[in-house]
Amino acid sequence: MTSVSGGADMVDWNLAVATATRLVRPGPEVSRAQAAEVVAQLRRHALEAEEHVRAFTGMRSTSLLTAATPVLIVDRPGWVRANVAGFRTIVQPLVDKLQARRSGSAAAGMFGTVGEKATGIEVGALLAFLATKVLGQYETFAPGEPPVEAPESPAALFDKPRRGPRGPGPGRLLLVAPNIVHVERELDVNPADFRLWVCLHEETHRTQFTAVPWLRDHIQSEVQAFLAETDVDPGALLDRIREAAGSLGGGLTGLGGRGDGSSSAGLLEVVQSPAQREILGRLTAVMSLLEGHADVVMDGVGPAVVPSVGEIREKFQQRRDRGANRLDLVLRRLLGMDAKLRQYQDGAVFVRGVVDEVGMEGFNRVWTSPNTLPTKEEIHNPAAWVARVVR
Repeated sequence: MTSVSGGADMVDWNLAVATATRLVRPGPEVSRAQAAEVVAQLRRHALEAEEHVRAFTGMRSTSLLTAATPVLIVDRPGWVRANVAGFRTIVQPLVDKLQARRSGSAAAGMFGTVGEKATGIEVGALLAFLATKVLGQYETFAPGEPPVEAPESPAALFDKPRRGPRGPGPGRLLLVAPNIVHVERELDVNPADFRLWVCLHEETHRTQFTAVPWLRDHIQSEVQAFLAETDVDPGALLDRIREAAGSLGGGLTGLGGRGDGSSSAGLLEVVQSPAQREILGRLTAVMSLLEGHADVVMDGVGPAVVPSVGEIREKFQQRRDRGANRLDLVLRRLLGMDAKLRQYQDGAVFVRGVVDEVGMEGFNRVWTSPNTLPTKEEIHNPAAWVARVVR
């Protein structure tokens, strides 16, 4: 997603934002009064969810750190701006590496013709697609900006995430109001219940990072190690892409699986080095833990505070299983969204397995240090993690 043609970032980020906000589909039709009510209710539910999550999990964070990780209610363009900011922050070391290498690379010209503006358009088109899918997101690598990011004027409904080029901050939670309204209407469920249910999941992520201060730095170090292993030599990259193309001769099912639910090497996996695959295995285990934990918490708290949680979960799971049209499914596979759904499922099985065996207090040993996080193998074998960490 970068070129070696020059420029400070090698991606025209302003153009990426402009492209995404121009291409992104509008959200559901609502009156201004209805939109204001949705935003206000999401703010209340986010605050309420914080206490529910803490009571259920036993996890606590300092008020100072919690205050430094704001909850922002955004529209689709706001989500785009926030993610451009986070993406710039996390990939900057790779951009620096590419800039340092470009003058000495004989193959750099092949990539230089792409140009930062063309790359900005490509990134913008990708963000426009994703901006319609996300209900909420904890931004682990949000830029280090002041936490006050309220609407610019009393007339504005949504928060305005900044997208400056500063280093990473403590994080922030985004709730994408139009997408939440879209899904609650599609599922035909109680709006107030659904909004609180979503907030419970997303607030769990916020609690994970505010109650476990080392977690963010650990994930960042793993991501940076992954990027450091990236081969920025265009010739070597082309060789690996050719290998990937040869392994994907089976057609569309090769993009993310064989079509029977079993896994196969997708494009992103094949172009990785062995060291990157090892790092990615650790990251996959961590993300499965975080997503599965959030799913378990939202369903664990739900019966006490969300009257229609059973109906919501059933319909939401049917929506996940049903998927979408063929093009949408292909894009989901290419972008790793299928893998995201597997993280929810695998992680939830792990968390429930551990809690059933040693209780929530025993499970919370997982947050002690990076060494107590489950491995990729342990995610599928909760008893092995219990034997290693708790017994």
